[in-house]
Amino acid sequence: MPGVIEQLLTARGLSDRILREAFFSPSYDSSKHDPFLLPDMTKAVNRLIKAKDKKELVYIYGDYDIDGLTATTLLLDAFKAFGIKTKAFIPNRFIEGYGLSKTAMKTLASKGAKLIVTVDCGSLSHAEIEVANTLGMEVIVTDHHSVADTMPPAVATINPKRTDHKYPFIDLAGVGVAFKLVQAMQQKMDGLVSGQEKWLLDLVALGTVCDVVQLVGENRANVFWGLKVLAKTKRPGLKALAQVAGVDLEKLTSRSLGFVIGPHLNAAGRIETASLSLRLLTVKDQLKAVEIAYKLRELNETRRTSQRQITKEAMEQAAQFANDPVLVLSDAKWSHGIIGIVAAKILETLHKPTFILQEIGEQSKGSARSFGDFSAVEAIRATEGLIIKGGGHKLAAGVTLKTTNIANFRQAINEFHSKQKLLNQQRHFEPTPDALISDFNEINSEVMAIIRNFEPFGHGNPEPILHIEKAVVAKRQHLGKDKSHLKLDLQDVKGNLWQFIGFGVADKYICDIGDEIGVWFKLIENEWRGVVRLEGQIVKISTA
Repeated sequence: MPGVIEQLLTARGLSDRILREAFFSPSYDSSKHDPFLLPDMTKAVNRLIKAKDKKELVYIYGDYDIDGLTATTLLLDAFKAFGIKTKAFIPNRFIEGYGLSKTAMKTLASKGAKLIVTVDCGSLSHAEIEVANTLGMEVIVTDHHSVADTMPPAVATINPKRTDHKYPFIDLAGVGVAFKLVQAMQQKMDGLVSGQEKWLLDLVALGTVCDVVQLVGENRANVFWGLKVLAKTKRPGLKALAQVAGVDLEKLTSRSLGFVIGPHLNAAGRIETASLSLRLLTVKDQLKAVEIAYKLRELNETRRTSQRQITKEAMEQAAQFANDPVLVLSDAKWSHGIIGIVAAKILETLHKPTFILQEIGEQSKGSARSFGDFSAVEAIRATEGLIIKGGGHKLAAGVTLKTTNIANFRQAINEFHSKQKLLNQQRHFEPTPDALISDFNEINSEVMAIIRNFEPFGHGNPEPILHIEKAVVAKRQHLGKDKSHLKLDLQDVKGNLWQFIGFGVADKYICDIGDEIGVWFKLIENEWRGVVRLEGQIVKISTA
């Protein structure tokens, strides 16, 4: 059997030296594609040149999640460099809701906007853009969500999901699409010198990781170099948030972005208004940045408390629909600012596509999370006669419908699932090992160094999983306040002992001292009092 390092490289398709060099040191210049291969890019740039020449007020219309916030900040910085008069508008989740709204169009017209540039939204906003046009405004859409057969009445709709283009990489995040607009503008306009756009990669990395697009190709290169920009970011807000959240920017990983920085920034839009997070990303004063960072930490704690309660209640309700392959759960008390995270948690626990809705009087708003071959957005489209609006991606989507239609919607969604005749979807939850080991001597600091170089990890490039088929339980402990974490000392066939930790799985895996088990695990570094030791983080256990 090949050594562990060779197995890891082969599992990622890195069969030769050239591929390995491109993977471990992705080139920013070689990875990026011509932005003008995206649809309507020339129209968009020409319209922005006109806006600059006429000194028109341009509003960037963002979204309240990380992808939208980073894209908004990115265009604010870039447009300023190009000399375009620019302001930003972030909708309130609880007032305007997701995407463009007719009310917001009227508001921006009253503020003197002549051109609106959307980020991370707008592809399905036909009626809202029509309203903008009647009010004397034009719209450029930059987005990456699913599109309709007919584009909205915008000057340009830049979206890699469109089929009428030749762009070779379709899985850009919203911030990635906005970044392509900047790259295109650099070719036709003065103000942002070639190479200086790399300072925007901190925002590109943050939005790309948090929006869970595939970290391959252009995305991997942008995040790889974006992490290095973040390590020396010039943004006081990101420095302050990292300090308050306990993140060392010099040792930043994609996991730090996705599970620490991201949730703090998202908390504002989930609990109050995302404008607070935009202020953090754009603030220049360090003291003000620290003040906002502490406020975001407070909101994140509120979010976590509410999330735990909603998840508990949703799990109880899910038991009533145990026979449904797709869960549709609802309650008037569940904030639609948080239900998306809850849907992801329910999916992770019960292995079922999940829709969670908040009943808000006559209407209900919901978020969906899916996996495998079941498309959440296609399911929503199949029920369009029952909904008010909906859209999103294959694995994550949103929907609004009449509260009285929830039962019918549940039935229709499950009927759609049945018609798909999907086979063996549970395989998507089974770990696939990148390397097999027979004893613990095969894993060492050299293997850990290779794994560390596989960063940035994320969708399309997960952390490598190792598998040992036979190990004997030498010691078992339950850790944590609620004793939910499992700690095992395992002995291999040669008598070597290794420690393993499994978070939240103490009740899931029952194995006693002396039992022979198989373990799928990630290799991690545990630092205690300055001493670093390698351990295994349990992904799955199999018993004889």
